[in-house]
Amino acid sequence: MNEKNHSMVYEFVFLGISSSWTMQLFLLIFSFMFYVIIVLGNFLIMFTVIFDPHLHSPMYILLSNLSLIDLCVSSVSVPKMIYDLFFEHKVISFQGCITQICFIHIFGGTEMVLLISMAFDRYVAICKPLHYLTIMNPRICILLIVCSWVLGLIHALTQLAFVVNLPFCGPNEIDSFYCDLPRFIRLACADTYKLEFMVTANSGFISIGTFVMLIISYVYMLVTVQKHSSNGLSKALSTLSAHITVVVLFFGPCIFVFVWPFPTMPVDKFLFILNFVITPVLNPSIYTFRNKEMKVAMKRLITQLGSSRKNL
Repeated sequence: MNEKNHSMVYEFVFLGISSSWTMQLFLLIFSFMFYVIIVLGNFLIMFTVIFDPHLHSPMYILLSNLSLIDLCVSSVSVPKMIYDLFFEHKVISFQGCITQICFIHIFGGTEMVLLISMAFDRYVAICKPLHYLTIMNPRICILLIVCSWVLGLIHALTQLAFVVNLPFCGPNEIDSFYCDLPRFIRLACADTYKLEFMVTANSGFISIGTFVMLIISYVYMLVTVQKHSSNGLSKALSTLSAHITVVVLFFGPCIFVFVWPFPTMPVDKFLFILNFVITPVLNPSIYTFRNKEMKVAMKRLITQLGSSRKNL
């Protein structure tokens, strides 16, 4: 970037979620408690899947990757938000803001593709159970995971390619608690209407398209099961209800923010608190507490860790 186009803004100021100290104290305690649960819960799921041979199947490997992504998504924004709640002046460097945007879109895009992979895994297990081991072999499972991360990276780099060289000469206040891409673009010293529309339409189209595709796939699975066996419908519904709940929790805030015609409404801040703080707790909880095999494996792992400590 040459001298003429060099950015005059070296840091951005977050306006935060609320100016009330009571609300900030509540958010501090709330966010800290939930972040601790996010870290411990998701690490427990990952370690359980890694160290328990009984869980070395596609469904649990995909689940452990979902836990990794949820942990990463939360870690990109929540520790900074907790830190900023201690101070009235909340700042982030220009490079830090770009980095935060990049990782949020990497993990967000990866999770979208991973949820599709998990839906495909359930489709094969429910609709083609006799061919499950053949179709969902280790090679395919690894391929699905790699594709999820690659497509998430491509999505993030595509978004950033259009904004990283925008000129910024002030103002530098972001009305949020993290670097939100639409708000970031609006601060540029240039006409960004077309760019805002493109970024919003791109993210909105991907979110809505993926959400609709997942819901249609779940409905198709339930209809297929009902045609073959009415007794199996309740079991399939029980299994898929966890997936549907996770999908709604993840895509709900994204769709609202990108489709809602008033992007400056403060409600989107609380929706993204849901995405960064609540959903990463509920995702593993929903899958884990509804799965007997996972609960047994966790108890086994905790027992083994307790025995190891006693022997030391």
